[in-house]
Amino acid sequence: MPQVSRQPRRAVVVLGVVVLLAVLLLQLGLSANANSITWDEDNHIFAGYMMWKTADYGLNPEHPPLVKLVATLPLLSMPLYVPPVQARSFKVEAYLDGKDFLFKNNADQILLRVRLMAALFTLLLATLVFLAGQEMFGTVSGFIALALLVFDPNLLAHGAVVTTDVGITCFMFATVYAFYRCNKAPSLPRLLLTGVAFGLALAAKHTGVLVFPMLVLLAICEIVVGPRKVEDADAVETRRHQVLRLATSVIAISLIAVGILWAFYGFRYQARPNGMQLNPPLAENIAGLSRPHEASIVREVAKFHLLPESYLMGLTDVRNMSDFYQCYVLGKIYPHGQWFYFPLAFLIKSTIPFLLLFAITIFAIATRRLRYAREILFLTVPAGFHLLVAMMSRLNIGVRHILPVYAFLTVLIGGAAWALIQRQRVWAYVVGILLVYQAVIAIRIYPAYIAYVNEFWGGPSQAWRLLNDSNADWAQQLKATHRYLDAHGIKDCRFIYFAGAVVDTAYYGIPCKPLPTMDSIWMNEDIDTPPEIDGTLLVSAGDLSGFEFGPGKLNPYEQFKTITPVASIDYGVFVYQGNFKIPLAAALSHSLRVGGLLEAKEFDRALAEAQQAAALAPDSAQVQLSLGDALMAMHREDEARVAYQQALQLATTIEPSFQQGTANAAKQKLEHLGK
Repeated sequence: MPQVSRQPRRAVVVLGVVVLLAVLLLQLGLSANANSITWDEDNHIFAGYMMWKTADYGLNPEHPPLVKLVATLPLLSMPLYVPPVQARSFKVEAYLDGKDFLFKNNADQILLRVRLMAALFTLLLATLVFLAGQEMFGTVSGFIALALLVFDPNLLAHGAVVTTDVGITCFMFATVYAFYRCNKAPSLPRLLLTGVAFGLALAAKHTGVLVFPMLVLLAICEIVVGPRKVEDADAVETRRHQVLRLATSVIAISLIAVGILWAFYGFRYQARPNGMQLNPPLAENIAGLSRPHEASIVREVAKFHLLPESYLMGLTDVRNMSDFYQCYVLGKIYPHGQWFYFPLAFLIKSTIPFLLLFAITIFAIATRRLRYAREILFLTVPAGFHLLVAMMSRLNIGVRHILPVYAFLTVLIGGAAWALIQRQRVWAYVVGILLVYQAVIAIRIYPAYIAYVNEFWGGPSQAWRLLNDSNADWAQQLKATHRYLDAHGIKDCRFIYFAGAVVDTAYYGIPCKPLPTMDSIWMNEDIDTPPEIDGTLLVSAGDLSGFEFGPGKLNPYEQFKTITPVASIDYGVFVYQGNFKIPLAAALSHSLRVGGLLEAKEFDRALAEAQQAAALAPDSAQVQLSLGDALMAMHREDEARVAYQQALQLATTIEPSFQQGTANAAKQKLEHLGK
């Protein structure tokens, strides 16, 4: 294959990279300031701050420490109010304490500082993408890959957010790139660097464990392709030596990585300091695993303290969450994750320039215009493996979970584009036009990157109809919502807000009273909800879809799917005006109070609330279940039995695949009554 006849001068290369990185940082900084806090950030921020201050790794064990620790570094010198930690479940604890921590201090100041620190992972990733493209295919290839990445809406959506997705993308890519260099020219420093990168991937997100099978697969590919002459060596190594070297390398890299992981937990097994215990305990989380062999493995690892307790807690928590999370795709709600979710999300959320360039890349490889076998394997095997694992996962909540796939494919696209340009200069115009198109897309969608959907699927206005959660509405629109309400002089309104339970909407100048959501119910938030409302109503996309409540009659806000809103704010908050009946929402609010009143032994009030709920929504299985509980507390067993039977009948006839938990609870209560 012809080589580049003339490479750009080093100074020009450095200047070009710096300019593109500056453009990336500018976009990240502006969007970090323009968007309100997203769903998970207060949780991550508070947990990271407490790790620095008290070495408590039990507040947010579902995510390893790396990103949280780096992001919260600028907070250590600030005089901040710190809410007292209470004996609550770690999820409730971190979310509610995080809410107080952010909004009882200067939330905007804190958020901008930590987001800019989180953006460092994005800048590092972009730099590595350029360096990998340059080393594998040439300098121009590196620039094509970097330019494509700098204006990618999916990277921009999560590149300055304090969550783990860009962190794992950065260090998963870094590990594979370092392993590539280690195979080209084996040396101890390159081996150590690969191990450190792998360790940082483990410390960034639990999916960092996928790096190990990636390395094994790549090692097998190296063996299958056959022994090669390595750089700075006079002879081709024998196959036996190659197998021994690769096996030893993967083992050594993995041991280094585990050591790095332990360092981030202070080389301490216990998750919490001073004798504090995880809530719930690790043993309870392990017992909840649906596959016995998984529970046995984690139990043995915990028994011998092979990995930190907090890390194991996170692994089991993510696994348990994947068993009950619902999936929303193409406007349909599924009770569990679907294998086609991520391929569809990839097609919906990728830009048209990216998809066209990817198609061109497949063409270049298929026609052998791109001939770099090792490089192609090192970019496609990790990407394909990651996508395959994601497709097998039931946790379908965002294209952000396959961001590493984009990093690998971007470098491959750069290589293919440059290979074609070298053969026919017309390709330079094609690639140039597509890169300009990519930049225009990023500029037009700013700052609503999260809601990006390509034109083939109708654009961002259709985001909530196609996908949800962090694909469309991750609670980032409150600043824009305030501007809309202020411009229209709206002071009296109601808000059905996806993240209302963990975000202080009043901080952003939102005067609307809340209405219940699934997450406010989960947080046991008491919201006074009338069965009928008049005036202005705001509904965020996460609640409009109903993916958390379930489909049809399970969703108290199902009617709004068929009502045309008067306005759409940042593609994620919809404004309605009129008279709306919401009896199920009101019933759920009454029903939620029953449990607390029963604990307080206020049985008469509990029964009154349950009866009000049943009068408003007699066809709700959850409402009938709480009515049965109130009647049981009053020792009215016969009436309670009728309520439980009604709950069971409703749960098994109305969207039964979404009400298995309610059905099981009703069965257990009836069995108890039968004894």
